[in-house]
Amino acid sequence: MKSWKSAIGAAMLSVAFPLGLACIWPTLWTCLLLGLWAVAAALFSVLTVRRHFERELWKQERILQQTAIRTLNHHRHDWMNDLQVLYGYIQLGKPDKSVQCVERIKERIALDSRIAKLGIPSLVFYLQSFRTVGGSLQLDIEVEEGLHLEDMLTPEAGDELTSVIVQMVRACQFGGMAAQGETRSLRLTFKRDEGDIVIVFGSDGLRGRAELFQKQIFNIVQGKIVKAERLTAHKSDFQLRLPMGM
Repeated sequence: MKSWKSAIGAAMLSVAFPLGLACIWPTLWTCLLLGLWAVAAALFSVLTVRRHFERELWKQERILQQTAIRTLNHHRHDWMNDLQVLYGYIQLGKPDKSVQCVERIKERIALDSRIAKLGIPSLVFYLQSFRTVGGSLQLDIEVEEGLHLEDMLTPEAGDELTSVIVQMVRACQFGGMAAQGETRSLRLTFKRDEGDIVIVFGSDGLRGRAELFQKQIFNIVQGKIVKAERLTAHKSDFQLRLPMGM
């Protein structure tokens, strides 16, 4: 980042040379030199900024592609594990266990479908790819049947909701919910309630840090259309509430 800014700064400072000449010897040629030099410096600066942002865009695309590949690999790994377990039950002649395994697969497929139907691309991608970036935090997601957020929210409101959810999950993830090395879990439920969109965050792993987490949440939603509420005083469950049609 510093190199491209330094290059632009050097190009702008270089204009001082023909400017000095034009001040000392104010002739047609020195003024022409000053004008051409200034145009060249400005063009160089524009091209440098453009190349910088093109590189940044390329880096973001690469990160997105790599995350998508890791997500697909995780899904493929999960499917292979399920199929191996199912095949083992079939070989052992355990039809009851086989049926239970198939039901678990069906439930996960149905959940993935409900998540996809939320309709906000950034939110869907984040939830579907969380297993690849979530570290020690396990995210248990529930989505009410038939909930389509894209039909209820403007794109701006959808992006704001996604941003708030991501920040809240990170607050849980890095907020000391559990001792180091322990598995941490966060329940995330999407539903409708009295004309509002509600997202419930629930965890039993805050271990007395609910007050700190509450302060973090209220800071996150400050100035946003999304409102945060604590469900009960003795639990660490919180919810986001967003009126429909915004």
